[in-house]
Amino acid sequence: MQDQLGLQLKGIDHPLMQNNAYLSLGSNIKPKTNLVKAIKKLSEYGTIKAISKVMETRPLRNRDQNNYLNAAIMLTTPLSAHQLKFECIHKIETSLGRQRSTSDSYSSRTIDIDIMLFNHEIIQIGKKRIPDSEILERDFVAICLADIAPNYIHPDTKQTLLEISNSLGNTNCIKTHDDIIQLK
Repeated sequence: MQDQLGLQLKGIDHPLMQNNAYLSLGSNIKPKTNLVKAIKKLSEYGTIKAISKVMETRPLRNRDQNNYLNAAIMLTTPLSAHQLKFECIHKIETSLGRQRSTSDSYSSRTIDIDIMLFNHEIIQIGKKRIPDSEILERDFVAICLADIAPNYIHPDTKQTLLEISNSLGNTNCIKTHDDIIQLK
């Protein structure tokens, strides 16, 4: 197959077909194990370019739960945002025992993986808008993303992730773990 410039396209490995997905991950059921497993499974769908430090945070609503471990990764993938969400992320979450509660969206979970940013696009995937509004609302999301891409410019606010992170402060983080996930 050839593109409009006459370049030979060789399937999903062609650099013109790569997308940068910035994902947020969280878990409070066997979190160390499930974060590592989720990242390994995500690497089957592309190349992990960056992994943030892991932040331990208190649950947002139900304080009777275990603390969460949260991280962010940058995944370079040939998949579209829609494919990544519905063909990969849901599959990975299910394989790690994620059970979605329709009555409590803040229930404990083995793993939660969300697309926060996709390239520099503003898109709708199902009920979720990308860039995800949680970047501007939750300090741990912004801090983890700023750890891997501090100079990324948010498509809506035109601020860097570092600027967003600094503006939110750090009220939810209990501590940072540097030893849980390593990029090899």
